[in-house]
Amino acid sequence: MRWLLSSIAALSLAVPAPHAPAASAAGPQPPCRAGTAPYQRELERELRLPVDGRQSPADCAAIRRLQERLGIRPADGRATLRTYRLVVADRIRRDPAARRACPVRPYRITCVDLTRQILWSQSGRRLVFDPVPIRTGRDGLETRRGWQRIYWKHRDHYSTLYDVEMPYAQFFNGGQALHGTRKDLFSSGSGGCVNLAMNDARRLYDLLLKGDRLYLWGTKPGTGS
Repeated sequence: MRWLLSSIAALSLAVPAPHAPAASAAGPQPPCRAGTAPYQRELERELRLPVDGRQSPADCAAIRRLQERLGIRPADGRATLRTYRLVVADRIRRDPAARRACPVRPYRITCVDLTRQILWSQSGRRLVFDPVPIRTGRDGLETRRGWQRIYWKHRDHYSTLYDVEMPYAQFFNGGQALHGTRKDLFSSGSGGCVNLAMNDARRLYDLLLKGDRLYLWGTKPGTGS
């Protein structure tokens, strides 16, 4: 019996305590080394950092943490236009005051903010499609403003005028439409359409109906009107 009790005691000493903290699989992050980028001041303002337009180690680390929170890849701390637009979309989603330029109606409205290059849909004050970045018409081919209405939908549209695919197309004014693109949303501009990332375009296509209202306002940066 004494032999059995001593064996049990020895075994209990060899078993790790059930609440002992596990060792972290991931080590500390490497230093953030990204330099100053074009949207430095804008992201400094968003993060309430000292606004000097120059990247510091603290700026870089704060931007990287923000990118990680929003799922932006790479999370490298660079103040790019893509990061800035996704940050703006997140702020519009969280803050009803940031949506006040879009009219509030009892029916669904798709709001297209040309200045901030963000789109969302709301019913009354309730978001029904979260804000996402978009790409609108370039200088000389600006997206038309004001109240619009979706008059035709075509899931697999192809533009013979521009020789380009327009998947999940929802036309609202002449040849201008909401549609998906595989091109970079954060460079240049469209021929007047409102471009969305493919997955966003698909979700919006599934949500909106023929006759749904859109409201477009503002001025895209770098355009004449």
